[in-house]
Amino acid sequence: MHEWLNKYSYFLICLLLASAICAVYWPVVNHEFVKYDDDTYVTDNRHVQQGLNSQALRWAFTTGHGSNWHPLTWLSHMLDCRLFGLYAGAHHLINVLFHIANTLILFGVLKKMTKMLWPSAFVAAVFALHPLHIESVAWVAERKDVLSTFFWLLTIWAYARYAEKPKVMRYLATLVLFALGLMAKPMLVTIPFVLLLLDYWPLQRLRFGNGDEGRQSVARLLLEKVPFVALSTVSCIVTFIVQQKGGAVPTMEALGLTGRFTNATVSYAAYIGKMFWPVDLAVLYPHPAGGIPMAKVIGCGALLLFLTACFLWLGLRRKYFAVGWLWYVGTLIPVIGIVQVGVQAMADRYTYVPMTGLLIIIAWAAFELAGKSRIAKTVLAILALTVLSACAAATSSQLKYWKDSTTLFSRTLDATRDNFIMHNNYGNLLKEMGNNEEAVKHFEASLRLRPKSPEIHNNIANALMKLDRAADAIDHYRQAIKYKSKFAVVHYNLAVALAAEGSSDEAIAEYRLAIDYKHDYHDAMYNLGFELSKKGQFQEAIDWYKKTIAVKPDHIIAHGQLGLALARLNKIDEAIEQFRIVLAARPEDIEMHCNIAILLERQGQTDQAIKHYRRALEINPTNPQAQNCLNALLSKKKTP
Repeated sequence: MHEWLNKYSYFLICLLLASAICAVYWPVVNHEFVKYDDDTYVTDNRHVQQGLNSQALRWAFTTGHGSNWHPLTWLSHMLDCRLFGLYAGAHHLINVLFHIANTLILFGVLKKMTKMLWPSAFVAAVFALHPLHIESVAWVAERKDVLSTFFWLLTIWAYARYAEKPKVMRYLATLVLFALGLMAKPMLVTIPFVLLLLDYWPLQRLRFGNGDEGRQSVARLLLEKVPFVALSTVSCIVTFIVQQKGGAVPTMEALGLTGRFTNATVSYAAYIGKMFWPVDLAVLYPHPAGGIPMAKVIGCGALLLFLTACFLWLGLRRKYFAVGWLWYVGTLIPVIGIVQVGVQAMADRYTYVPMTGLLIIIAWAAFELAGKSRIAKTVLAILALTVLSACAAATSSQLKYWKDSTTLFSRTLDATRDNFIMHNNYGNLLKEMGNNEEAVKHFEASLRLRPKSPEIHNNIANALMKLDRAADAIDHYRQAIKYKSKFAVVHYNLAVALAAEGSSDEAIAEYRLAIDYKHDYHDAMYNLGFELSKKGQFQEAIDWYKKTIAVKPDHIIAHGQLGLALARLNKIDEAIEQFRIVLAARPEDIEMHCNIAILLERQGQTDQAIKHYRRALEINPTNPQAQNCLNALLSKKKTP
């Protein structure tokens, strides 16, 4: 029995790891998409929803949508939509399968490089079950995280094979896998650094000074990484350009260089804290409203310096200390906030790869400390099982907060302070659900924290409009424009509110501004035409209706209003043509049947007019307009 376990222990551990992940994460098959990036990536993304085709492929490789260039991630979501449609459970399950694959590859590659079974198994097990990784697994929009890590680990596996027996094809395979990973998420830019760390330990390829026979020189190993560094550099440039164009990279003044470094210092320490005590986890951690206390910054900085000194000193004899610590520090650099992307102070998902470095230190140090003592090994095994059980329990408990948007947003507000973004997002969600009064409360809470935010002023104004508080809404729209004068959608919303209040001239002026700032704004074009029609300016209204249709040919209401405006100017044939377009799209439209019948009657086409009136009555036999007009026409037809 003992021999059998030794022989098949690797495969048994793989089975246990996969089974544990399935058991803990199975509830996600009943989870919904959340209204936080899932809409950007899937539910409101028509390109993704059309599945894999030539047009979608072209879009995936050329778009900067979502402020990222990650074509492989887009293709992954497209394939999901082709296979499963918008069944959220299946999209979640694919993330879980990637997490299983990542766990097994991590286990395999650590064992391959170190020849150590149980430390490798422990690192993989904590990676599999730690609650900090929920965000990467249970969030559909974070497919890029699990997908890029899949290629990250395959890159390391391929590199280990190359280091074992250097061949050109093995080197090229490593480079290709790295390139694919970058096309899933640019966080992989630190791989050249990680490969150098692995050269030092456990691959033992990097030795300073005069190395033994067969050891690679430092210069050769550095030269070996040049193609990887080149790919990383290109990825960094592309990512920065795309994110800056998408508005994901704030200006330096938004937080300040000092603020970024202080936040990075505190975040490095905070991630370590959450690894050991994962409480109050949230999908978004905002920057503290009053800034970070200097005492906290100094304390965290001192801790980091102390740990760095300790691990580097210990690493002189036990290399895994230095490698694990530098892995943690180095792989976090792209997302630690020095180059600020987004508005979060930190994010659990950013630990998906970096935390492995700390786990390596813990696992190898504990295994070495236990030595050959059977009692120490037994105690260590009990401790390991206790840690893994605690991780599984915490993950199961935390996972329930990801079941839907309402639960996730509410939990985030409970777990964080001064979270203006989540108040704003929750307000938008409540507004969509029709709970506008509660939505206003959350928008007000958000405004107290960010009183000069044009987006929040716009959102609260939209909710107030739903509550028939147009005057209050107009005040907020004007505040939004005060802080962002070229905000096209706010000019449009303000125009709608002004029109509702009867201020037609002001509404027209705002619609014109909306179009000036967004030249293809078809809704503003249509509404502008409608307001001009109300004022009797039919020719200019016709021009705007035509511009609306040029931008959006299937704008059926614009076709109908264009027909009415043309009829007002006695352009009967053109009006009839527009009404026929409407009826082709909406054959049950009684009003259009009546409109076209009236115009046909004017042209003397009595029989055709009668057909349309009768068709209107077939749709609704009690329609008074159709009945009265038909009776009048039939009576006129009988009169000699």
